[in-house]
Amino acid sequence: MIELEHFERSDFQQLMEWIETPAFMLQWGGPHFHFPLDEGQLEEYIKNANHKDADTMAYKVVDQETGKVVGHIALKQINKKTKSARVSKVLVGDKEMRGKGIGQQMILEILKIAFDELELHRVSLGVFDFNESAIACYEKCGFVKEGLRREVVQNGDRYWSIYEMSMLEHEWSKVKQIT
Repeated sequence: MIELEHFERSDFQQLMEWIETPAFMLQWGGPHFHFPLDEGQLEEYIKNANHKDADTMAYKVVDQETGKVVGHIALKQINKKTKSARVSKVLVGDKEMRGKGIGQQMILEILKIAFDELELHRVSLGVFDFNESAIACYEKCGFVKEGLRREVVQNGDRYWSIYEMSMLEHEWSKVKQIT
């Protein structure tokens, strides 16, 4: 089991260590960050995050059994008027914890915040089309593919495509009943 706690300056070093390559940085942070990840970028990331009226809530993922930080996740573009937000920066950083269902737990916890606490109507995310394990995780959690945005990000001489996925509040009600 995991719990989400606000991501703070004291967590910067751990996150920077997990982001080992430019390609991995692009997968985690999109085009808004540049490699190598540094404290200045992370300061900017959390500058207006994690307060009552913030449009970004950034979390470290803590293994309840060991107390160890094992990942990172965020809810961004929180819009109380349109009752929507976007899941982003999803990372099971501790390689020993990958493949153990931590990603699914992270998504379900962020959805509890989005739908049960913030009372949102829609939560979306983008995932690169080659990230089959993440896509499977999101689908297990109840996300639906809406479409493919073709070749939207360049990595070296290749372009990556992104699936847009979403969940609506009535779909979350069904997911909650079976989890």
